[in-house]
Amino acid sequence: MSDVTDFSETCARLADPIMEQGVHIAVAESLTGGNLASELSKAPKAGDWFRGGVIAYHEDVKYGLLEVPEGPVVSETAARAMAATIARLFDAEIVVAVTGEAGPESDEAPPGTVWFGLDHRGKVTATRKEFDGEPEDVLAQTIAYSLELIESCLR
Repeated sequence: MSDVTDFSETCARLADPIMEQGVHIAVAESLTGGNLASELSKAPKAGDWFRGGVIAYHEDVKYGLLEVPEGPVVSETAARAMAATIARLFDAEIVVAVTGEAGPESDEAPPGTVWFGLDHRGKVTATRKEFDGEPEDVLAQTIAYSLELIESCLR
């Protein structure tokens, strides 16, 4: 992933506002496979504010553990459910959930389709993005946008 330095710098920049606001952050990941949590854990004093996350790669984990209703897992409904469930389980004020298709082929959504769920202090929203490029590019853009969502909650 070519943007690792950028991600780490963003996480470091987020650390002070997170500490000042006394918030806790958690993640629910599917297509990013733990990479988002990995980036957040590199930030200064992450142990004070990063609660952790769940990697729910298989749909059965999304349906069972993350309480996603039966149906498509690359969807607004899935992203919202993932974010809300992790916020409750991890007692976190900010949760980002990601579910999507990086490619190259997909049965459920076009490659590059990513749904982001955001639970910010109990208010749950979802955003759909379409990213271009190879699977690694989609992954990098997904992590970058996830960090932007966290940053927006801190403003």
